[in-house]
Amino acid sequence: MLQERVVPFEAGDGFRCNLIHVTGDRPADKGPVVLIHGSGVRANIFRAPVETDFVSYLISHGYDVWLENWRASIDFAPNEWTLDEAAVYDHPAAVRKILEETGADTLKAVIHCQGSTSFMMSAVAGLVPEVTHIVSNAVSLHPEVPTGSFFKAALSVDLLAKMTPYLDPQWAKRAPTLTAKLITLLVRLTHHECDNMVCKLSSFTYGTGRPTLWLHENLNDETHEWLKDELAHVPMTFFKQIRECLQQGHLVSVAGLKQLPESFVAEEPRTNARFAFIAGQENVCFEAVSQQRTFEYFDALEPGRHSLHILPNYSHLDIFMGKNAVDDVFPLLLTELEG
Repeated sequence: MLQERVVPFEAGDGFRCNLIHVTGDRPADKGPVVLIHGSGVRANIFRAPVETDFVSYLISHGYDVWLENWRASIDFAPNEWTLDEAAVYDHPAAVRKILEETGADTLKAVIHCQGSTSFMMSAVAGLVPEVTHIVSNAVSLHPEVPTGSFFKAALSVDLLAKMTPYLDPQWAKRAPTLTAKLITLLVRLTHHECDNMVCKLSSFTYGTGRPTLWLHENLNDETHEWLKDELAHVPMTFFKQIRECLQQGHLVSVAGLKQLPESFVAEEPRTNARFAFIAGQENVCFEAVSQQRTFEYFDALEPGRHSLHILPNYSHLDIFMGKNAVDDVFPLLLTELEG
């Protein structure tokens, strides 16, 4: 039987975040691991309604599991965040809180999508030296997207930002503005891959795929339905930053915070963590070459220390919520955490 408790923590700028600490019957003898979600979702994304979700899997193998709800979480009111604030204020504070709560000296991390990019910024800038192992899914220092998504970002972000401060897959249930209604109608007319409008609006929000965030064949019906409540508001401030990163070919900071470099590949990373880079071969949100490029960057600095795994027949979020991920993916992630 799993139990959970919510542990609030205050980010460095005062933003109120929280951690969800999940425990089971087995002693957590392998130490703490933090799981960090992407944009427009929440910590719950690692707990899909499959036979064995990723949180349960880690607990059954002896890990003390902590889920971080950072400022991008849909559990919080919409706010116009950038990756910079998360990197400087949220993730370092979360790491400190976990170590304070557990009494441990170090921890490990599994990071996904914009939780990955922002946490990588923290690591490269030397803000989370206590983290020894980092397993990154989908994208890290070198975001690459399909050509159609690149031009969509280049041409539409500024226009959309004038029309709405956020994109929100929950418009499928309630579109509160004219812009929301028009975008929902556009998606309804152009996306015919399934009958789930939240799924289809998520595809529009994050790229040009049909679908963008998973392969439908990898999801059971319950998970596809559950996702209707698990994706929501994403600010245009984020899309402006990721557009800049795409154009530069690597992560860049935009908020002028002195703790961060302007470029995250101009100097050697200020971290001793071991990295494992994971990518779904079929990912059309961020192409697998994103992780390949970052692996090559780290491998050139320390040959043979880090790893890269490109998984056939997987996409973006189905790495964690696929109906067969417990057999296809989780053992690999576990191996990398223990490497």
